[in-house]
Amino acid sequence: MKTFHPKLADVKETRAWHLVDANDIVLGKLAVKVADVLRGKDKPSWHPSIDCGDNVVIINAEKIVLTGQKESQKEYITHSGYPGALKRKTAKKVREENPTHIIEQAVSGMLPKNRLRRHILSKLHVYAGGEHPHAGQNPKPLTIK
Repeated sequence: MKTFHPKLADVKETRAWHLVDANDIVLGKLAVKVADVLRGKDKPSWHPSIDCGDNVVIINAEKIVLTGQKESQKEYITHSGYPGALKRKTAKKVREENPTHIIEQAVSGMLPKNRLRRHILSKLHVYAGGEHPHAGQNPKPLTIK
């Protein structure tokens, strides 16, 4: 038997589009499923050194559910590198300013920290409302339990 190694040109031709409605879905469950689809781990031709995944469109990001007291206790921390430049924001504040950032950070944290991460994240499209400009790609609905 020979070991199968997918070629990048073959993978690009078979990329599908998926649509996820984040209305009343727990953030962690959504991020795990989306990260697996973006990487392509749900396909039999998956290989860790190649970006085999599909494109994912997430709508209604503002209606994502955070369990427990994460809305007030979870913090998003940024630092510019300068002394005294540490900034902290709660999940409630981030949701008010940019609701798509919560989902993007959750999915990004579940991807490998290597050179493929930027390419994988470029296939993630998150929108706060219920409309998206990717209707021409005919995205298939992706169910998350």
